[in-house]
Amino acid sequence: MASLKDIRAQIESTKNTQQITKAMKLVSAAKLRRAQNNIVNMRPYALTLRKVIADIAVTNKVSNPLMEAKEQVKKVLLVVISSDRGLCGAFNSNINKFAENYYNENKTKLEKIDFIFVGRKVHDYFARRGIKPIDYITKLDKDISYELASKVANRVMNDYLEGSYDEVRIVYNEFKSAISQQVVCETILPIDMGLSAFNADQTDKAGNFSVDMIFEPAPEQIIKELLEKHFDLQVYRTMSESVAGEHGARMSAMENATNNARDMINKLTLTYNKLRQEKITTELIEIVSGAEALK
Repeated sequence: MASLKDIRAQIESTKNTQQITKAMKLVSAAKLRRAQNNIVNMRPYALTLRKVIADIAVTNKVSNPLMEAKEQVKKVLLVVISSDRGLCGAFNSNINKFAENYYNENKTKLEKIDFIFVGRKVHDYFARRGIKPIDYITKLDKDISYELASKVANRVMNDYLEGSYDEVRIVYNEFKSAISQQVVCETILPIDMGLSAFNADQTDKAGNFSVDMIFEPAPEQIIKELLEKHFDLQVYRTMSESVAGEHGARMSAMENATNNARDMINKLTLTYNKLRQEKITTELIEIVSGAEALK
């Protein structure tokens, strides 16, 4: 059985750990609020941009290579987003397992599956399995910006337009709430604007743009530039969702760790008090027994 000194040391060590996990929870909560505001502020712009593209495409019957789905999908690029650090529950393991399962299920069906890893955890996970990416990005939670997303999007877009891939998918944790993140595998190329549903919705009413409207520059050029901005924004959105999900998962994990440390301190304190009382009782019995023996 552990001595009183050992139990006191365990209690102090657990208290120190509890202070660290509590501080990490507060830091993650502050970062989560900023990440949530970033996502909320982005949504109106993204929805309006999507609607403008759909309006122009339907009204003027404009197409673009980024919107044209391939007849057969044989070459796929998978962009997988994780975090650089741990201590965030199952946030990274869910992403890693999903990406690995997708690879195992489709590696015999497809001619080529390439990866772009965003985050150290997913890179290290697949490195142990001998899978190397065509690109690798770290420090997403610190360096996240529209410029970084645009750089990644341009790389992916150029490879797609050159015919290197028939489809581009992105795997990330979608932020639902501070305690809930959902793994999503989203096809980002070709871009699906939902034009068929949009066109059906416009059969009984005129679109926002008149068919007689003259565009300058041409609708094809406008669609091209707007689609590129839309694609950049989608990549930036998924990165922001992942960062917000990471902070939410870490905040939840650190809260659980803090509560577990508190419960452990209570149990250790109870054990310490019992042993201390037992020791005191034993010493009192020995004193009383010695006094009785002297009579």
